Amino acid sequence: MPSPLSPAAIALVKATVPALEVHGLAITRRMYERLFTDPAIRDLFNQSHHGETGSQPKALANAVLAYARNIDNLGALAGAVERIAQKHVTLAILPAHYASVAEALLGAIRDVLGEAATPEICAAWGEAYWVLADILIDREAAIYHDHAARPGGWTGWRDFRVESVTVESETIRSFVLVPADGGPVLRHVPGQYLSVRLALPGEGVLVRNYSVSCAPNDRSYRITVKREAADDHHHAGLPAGRVSSWLHEAADPGTVLQVTAPAGDFVLDRESRAPVVLVSGGVGLTPMMSMLETIRAETPERPTWYVHGALNGRVHAMAGRARSLAAGCPAIRLHMVYESPGAGDRLGTDYDAVGRITPDWLVAHTPAAEATYYLCGPRAFLASLVDGLARLGVPAERIRYEVFGPADEWVEEARAA
Repeated sequence: MPSPLSPAAIALVKATVPALEVHGLAITRRMYERLFTDPAIRDLFNQSHHGETGSQPKALANAVLAYARNIDNLGALAGAVERIAQKHVTLAILPAHYASVAEALLGAIRDVLGEAATPEICAAWGEAYWVLADILIDREAAIYHDHAARPGGWTGWRDFRVESVTVESETIRSFVLVPADGGPVLRHVPGQYLSVRLALPGEGVLVRNYSVSCAPNDRSYRITVKREAADDHHHAGLPAGRVSSWLHEAADPGTVLQVTAPAGDFVLDRESRAPVVLVSGGVGLTPMMSMLETIRAETPERPTWYVHGALNGRVHAMAGRARSLAAGCPAIRLHMVYESPGAGDRLGTDYDAVGRITPDWLVAHTPAAEATYYLCGPRAFLASLVDGLARLGVPAERIRYEVFGPADEWVEEARAA
């Protein structure tokens, strides 16, 4: 159990809040510059989330600010801490990594704040950092222990072989992964994700997270990957979409990838029999397909709405799979929304409405008084639905959502708490 922060450290950390509001992003950018001088540390991070326009430094700046504001009420950050611990496990983060981060963070504070970063301020932040680090280390150790103890479980990186590749749409493919050692896999919880690590010539080691898109089983995982446009934007000199493009172009059956055990706290409540509404946009359907397959296999009588939005039929992935799961199962209802239907898309067959999914439609057409809403998709999509459902009276505990990328909603949760 980590030691509590001293009152003096709490007071000093809270006193830095105004400085963090102004300089927080500069501090986190400088921290990553320091941290990435170690290639082994750099390889742990998705570099497309870094650089001048990267989202990870912004997310961390928000997290540091939230931590300072809530330094005397860490319970407000419990949900964010759990998410971070789960993410760290999929990246095979170890206790030794925390010392490197501490050195980089405190060095960045001194670099950016200059004389304002007094020895007392730095000592207080050092104490505060290690309190949080110890909480995360303890939680991560418990998750690692659970993974190792369960059937098919492992820790760290394990070789998996691509067993099959399925073209799901013009931009999305599914890859079934099986252990190269021929052993079983750890059964994931529907909604969880895993990390994939690969080395590309000239670009080093790259790591990406992908949701598992199938129901739990003992032999394989399926990941469903959208090919991102490599020319859309660049971060830290590495084209966005490099890994997804490589998977689409080069990951044929037989290809070996390194994979961590699944983790994540955006998971289906399998004990409940209350109505569930699975809402996704674009490739955000991946965790929803795992949930939908699980419901169909385990509790087909559970009232379930699968609501998905796509641009049109050319990019709509796994539509046939969703329809086959709903066939002969009256408790599962499908609703597909196309923003811009193509010439070959048929209203009433391929899609059910034109436009976008709205909170008002969800509340009007699903049992909002008792359903739990699971949401996954682009950030604007999530912001609209999360805020809208709350505005229409759905309690926060029944609105669950997954953000692809850095979890910069931490600060929002801390303020709400």
